[in-house]
Amino acid sequence: MRILVADDHDLVRETLAAFLRAEGIEEVETAADLDDALQKVAEQDGFDLVLLDYNMPGMGGLSGMDRMRAANGQRPVALLSGTATPDIAEAAIRSGAAGFIPKTLPARTIVSAAHVMAGGEIFAPYRFMTQEPKGKGADLTSREREVLRGLCEGKSNKEIARDLDLQEVTIKLHVKTLSRKLEARNRTHAAMIAKELNIA
Repeated sequence: MRILVADDHDLVRETLAAFLRAEGIEEVETAADLDDALQKVAEQDGFDLVLLDYNMPGMGGLSGMDRMRAANGQRPVALLSGTATPDIAEAAIRSGAAGFIPKTLPARTIVSAAHVMAGGEIFAPYRFMTQEPKGKGADLTSREREVLRGLCEGKSNKEIARDLDLQEVTIKLHVKTLSRKLEARNRTHAAMIAKELNIA
C-alpha cells in the first residue's frame, strides 16, 4: 500500500508517517502543503490513499480535497484535523472524502482507518461525529492565552515564567488547565490546536 501524508505541522506529519511505516505500510510519502502534495501525486502516478490536513496552506477548505481527488484519479482521499468540527467532517464525506481522521485518535486506530479507507470503505469515528459542537478555546483566560502564545513560540515553562513575571509552577498549572480546555494531549498538541484555531 502507498500512502501520502500531507500536513504543514512537521511533528504531526513525521510522527504519523513513522507510525504507518512501523505498522507495515510499504511506502509512505510526506508533503508540507497542498501544492507539494499535488506535485508528489503527479510524479508518482497517484497513491492508494492520501491523508490531507484540513487547515494546511493551499487547502481553501474542501476545495483542496476536491483538487486532490481529481489529481489522485478518484482514489481515496481523506481529511486529517485536530480542530475541524463534525459538521466539516460530514460535509467532506458528502463531497466524496474517504473519511475523516481526528488527530486525537490513537496511532493504531489511525493505521486501521488507513487500511479501511484504502480498501474502499468510508471511515468516520462515531464518537467524534456525534459529539456536541463547542468552541474550543472560547473559555481561555487572557493569562492562559499569554502562556499559550509562549508555547506556540516554542518557549519552555521557565522562559514563559520569566516573560510574564510569574513562578514556573504557576506556568505549569496554566499549561495543564489550557491543555484540558483545548482537549490537548500535551503542550505540543496545545500549540498545534492554537495555531489551527488562531487563538494565541
